[in-house]
Amino acid sequence: MADFDVFAKNCPSRRVFEHVTGRWGALVLGRLTPEPQRFGEVRRQVEGISDRMLTQTLRSLVDDGLVSRYSAGTNPPRTEYRLTDAGSEIASAVQGLALAVERTMPQVPARGNQAPAR
Repeated sequence: MADFDVFAKNCPSRRVFEHVTGRWGALVLGRLTPEPQRFGEVRRQVEGISDRMLTQTLRSLVDDGLVSRYSAGTNPPRTEYRLTDAGSEIASAVQGLALAVERTMPQVPARGNQAPAR
């Protein structure tokens, strides 16, 4: 097994790390599950993401092997996304980070400590 170092400029793991830690990559991974989900289901769970950005993000995560894409040969096509084993491991870490951020919000200065209006 090769050694990978996301801190090394030319390590291929850095590209995957950037996809995972980018704004939309982390949010999409945090909401995907090992169970199949359609595009619209994912979009509804990640508020504020455009169709274009969701498409681009899912494409990157599929290319990285973190998400699998299945398209049934129906008309119209039924495309579903789900986490791979590797994606599940990373999604779990993302969800842990999200929970840590939510738990520490009372300690964040008032400017960033306002709950969103619903």
